[in-house]
Amino acid sequence: MKKAMKKIILASSSPYRKELLSRLGLAFDCYSPNIDETALINEDPDDYVRRMSMEKATKIGKNQENSLIIASDQASICNREILGKPGDHDHAIEQLQRISGQEVVFSTAVTLLKTGSSANDDESTTWIEYFFVQFRPLDLAEIERYLMTDRPYDCAGSFKSEKLGVALCQSMRGDDPTALIGLPLISLAKHLREFGYQIP
Repeated sequence: MKKAMKKIILASSSPYRKELLSRLGLAFDCYSPNIDETALINEDPDDYVRRMSMEKATKIGKNQENSLIIASDQASICNREILGKPGDHDHAIEQLQRISGQEVVFSTAVTLLKTGSSANDDESTTWIEYFFVQFRPLDLAEIERYLMTDRPYDCAGSFKSEKLGVALCQSMRGDDPTALIGLPLISLAKHLREFGYQIP
């Protein structure tokens, strides 16, 4: 008898992650974890994204028995400083001026949490994917035109690679371009296949 797969839940309210996960052709639900995403004092960027993804998965998993929770968190890092989501136009200008001519590391952590009928049955794994973007020198007029087009105020580093933001770049390098958007599908699909999900 074929073993039933656990229900998949994406612990995110991000439309970008929802669109990415839908590419794998699996049914899933979305729940927003609503956690405090403030970095700790002197917290290492990798420790930060790892902690965030684990907290998101744990928060949703508490109320979801026999499920597979997928949680992810991303930080953009320039000169060892975490650049969060700008939230508004002025902060986005400041961020893009800061990364002008610089290399930015996009660090994306993913946590898979398999919940059982009790907390003692839970299993989890967390990993980090990196993507590196070298930005061109940007003048204020370019930045303003870009922001008025893409409006990336809910994106780490004020940057959407899947839209006009790619024109701000000099080069990119990394194993998985979807990691740059916020959910690395290559490694995620690998883990899901190991759990018995058919992809494709």
